[in-house]
Amino acid sequence: MAETLSVEAEAAAAGRLRTPAEQNRAAGEDARGDPLPGQEAPAVVPAPGNGEQTPEGGEQASAAALGPGKRKKRRGAAGERVVPPPKKRRTGVSFSDEHFAETSYYLEGGLRKVQPYYFDFRTYCKGRWVGRSLRHVFSTEFRAQPLAYYEAALRAGRLHLNEEPVRDLSIVLKDNDFLRNTVHRHEPPVTAEPIRLLAENEEMVVVDKPSSIPVHPCGRFRHNTVIFILGKEHQLKELHPLHRLDRLTSGVLMFAKTAAVSERIHEQVRDRQLEKEYVCRVEGEFPAEEVTCKEPILVVSYKVGVCRVDPQGKPCETVFQRLSYNGHSSVVRCRPLTGRTHQIRVHLQFLGHPILNDPIYNSDIWGPSRGRGGHIPKTDEELLRDLVAEHQAKQSLDVLDLCESDLPTALTASSELGKESMQKLATAAPKTDQVVVAAPQDPEPRVWTPEEVPATNGADQVPDPLCAECRLRHQDPSPRELVMFLHALRYKGPGFEYSSPMPAWAQDDWQED
Repeated sequence: MAETLSVEAEAAAAGRLRTPAEQNRAAGEDARGDPLPGQEAPAVVPAPGNGEQTPEGGEQASAAALGPGKRKKRRGAAGERVVPPPKKRRTGVSFSDEHFAETSYYLEGGLRKVQPYYFDFRTYCKGRWVGRSLRHVFSTEFRAQPLAYYEAALRAGRLHLNEEPVRDLSIVLKDNDFLRNTVHRHEPPVTAEPIRLLAENEEMVVVDKPSSIPVHPCGRFRHNTVIFILGKEHQLKELHPLHRLDRLTSGVLMFAKTAAVSERIHEQVRDRQLEKEYVCRVEGEFPAEEVTCKEPILVVSYKVGVCRVDPQGKPCETVFQRLSYNGHSSVVRCRPLTGRTHQIRVHLQFLGHPILNDPIYNSDIWGPSRGRGGHIPKTDEELLRDLVAEHQAKQSLDVLDLCESDLPTALTASSELGKESMQKLATAAPKTDQVVVAAPQDPEPRVWTPEEVPATNGADQVPDPLCAECRLRHQDPSPRELVMFLHALRYKGPGFEYSSPMPAWAQDDWQED
């Protein structure tokens, strides 16, 4: 599927955003198996075994009665479509060289860019799809593209059901049906600043993450992530992230090399044995004395990734200490004692000293006081609408880890291409039963310098006939626009301590432009 379904689907279909209470309730549903907003759908899902009934009634039970190693062979009635049993997920398997070889990087204007590439979105049939036609599913749950696009994708051989080309969108889905959709994928650029290795031993890998690079694949990012860059350029594979850093946050990032080490460190985190220290540059003169903020934080939208202080939120605690003040802004050391989403950023906004260049929490959309003291003269729905509109106008939805297709109908503005143009483009696509084959891959993934960039890169690449992104020209952000003044300075736990250098913007002699 061209975009992963999330728990936002029902709210999006109604053309509205969910309330925080609805989202917090849905978060529990996410934990039961569906991908979280922004995550990719898994390549395969586990075989049934959680008590769910299959359409055939007791067939699984009868198969079990045959004894181990013996499975009743499924036979459909004459002309009936037979669905193969689902494959079992191989737990613990990470991204491999096959994934890393999907495309290559090149450097341009201080940015790391990814050559557009062909990618398969895969998913098993959701329970709510059973008995529905593919046409119905596409028209109700994958509305980022008009139905004409999926009809053109069918003719181009890009839609597969149980690894057989789809011939008709009226085909009715069954339980365990496996869907595969081949798309032409574009990724946003990130900083070209290298990922520096701070430490490596038999248990862990610790790096200094630059701002703008996500830790793992999410949303539109796949190859432009720390996990893929480490695998492709440093041959560090099958790593387990031990903590999260927001995409725009830089600094210490730790990975475990084994699941056992990962579980041990996570247990230390749960027992509050891990000390974290961050540094940031904030608006105005922060108080000289130590400040502790214990305001609870509520997630306004998991999809957009926005939080605010609210009495109904989760308990939080952050300790702040000013390090310097240059007459305009302050450098502040931050020690989060809990680990809520955007905790440092939200607490600083509440205190009236938001991070100097925070694209979310230091914005006029929060009202005249910019959220100081929790004063926000808008409903959550109005806040999200205005925040998305602001970043749509700036062509910076990637700051919110969003693309146009992620947005509920109520928030989506007309794109440059427009649905009508997309309809014409899809209708005019060549009719063929042949599967579209991806461009040849480089045998050795590498980073290209501007002089080495092949003619197939960037604007010179032959556009894909069904790809709207190929016909859009986005203005690249400048490298400085990809930096937020929040840095993970030090992580300490039982038997280890890792730190990274103080960033340039935190130095005493740093001057604002």
